[in-house]
Amino acid sequence: MITSVTSTTSSTASSSMKEATGLDKDDFLKLFIEQLKNQDPLDPQDSSEFIAQLAQLTQVEQAYNTTTALQNLLAAQNNSSSLSSVSFIGKSITANGDGISFDGSSAAELQYNLKGAANSVTITISDASGAAVRTVTQSGLEAGDHSYTWDGKNNSGEPVSAGAYTFAVSASSSSGVDVTASTYTTGLVDGVSLSDDTPALTLGAVSVPLTDVISIKAL
Repeated sequence: MITSVTSTTSSTASSSMKEATGLDKDDFLKLFIEQLKNQDPLDPQDSSEFIAQLAQLTQVEQAYNTTTALQNLLAAQNNSSSLSSVSFIGKSITANGDGISFDGSSAAELQYNLKGAANSVTITISDASGAAVRTVTQSGLEAGDHSYTWDGKNNSGEPVSAGAYTFAVSASSSSGVDVTASTYTTGLVDGVSLSDDTPALTLGAVSVPLTDVISIKAL
């Protein structure tokens, strides 16, 4: 919310300044002072015009100060969010997403939600290149949360390499109508990335934006 307000305010202040004067705040002030210095003493500028220019300068200055204050507030908020994300390390989370971090040996639990009852459900697990490595089917599921435990093997029953994988869920009702399915990324947080504007939590080989987290569980 604050990001949006700051961006809008910065743009509005800058736009208004340029539209009104064609100059930024400092240039406007310098030009105004030079105008005072070089006015004709025998034909001084009308005082009402001076007042109008001063009022305009005041408006520009207020807009600039407001923008700066909001930017400082946003920076403080982002720093606070980044620091608080460190507290997630060592905790189990569930987030909106389709990532799977497979360590090469431990089974991975895939969680998803069905918006309606499904007669047929197909779960497709893909590697980092997008190639499907495992496809499984489930049937007769009610609406709500469900899970599938993947043993880390491909369709041929061979173990796959450790790394990042994704999964997709497609479902249909008994009448053949598609049922909406949402997937979740779950796992233990072992690190935090602060390189982008939005902090991201790392779960082994998978990265999850902090804003996608929907539940946290202490172990």
